[in-house]
Amino acid sequence: VQLQASGGGLVQAGGSLRLSCASSGPIFSNDHIGWFRQVPGQEREFVAVINWRGGKTYYADSVKGRFFVSRDAAKNTVYLQMNGLKSEDTAVYYCATRRSDRATPLSSFESYYHEWGQGTQVTVSS
Repeated sequence: VQLQASGGGLVQAGGSLRLSCASSGPIFSNDHIGWFRQVPGQEREFVAVINWRGGKTYYADSVKGRFFVSRDAAKNTVYLQMNGLKSEDTAVYYCATRRSDRATPLSSFESYYHEWGQGTQVTVSS
């Protein structure tokens, strides 16, 4: 599986962007697709995750209520809709998959995710 993240760019504070994460291979029904972000010199940070089967989601507190993750099975793509962007959202955003079973809870731990796409830069100007 190869993941391709896209949709980043420059936006003013308060604006919106929608990131896409397209998979070149099959996404299995129990897979989890996570979004993470990283600022140079800092640790990679969890943003959101979605369960491919049922669309269950989990968000970092810092983005809850502003960011929304969704999936389109026909397009093998996961989206991250980002609203109310703040300067502190500036980062390189990555998507990643985690092969799971039906009972596995959603997780924010980076080490659980095994396939990573290249990042897409999001810059929010204040």
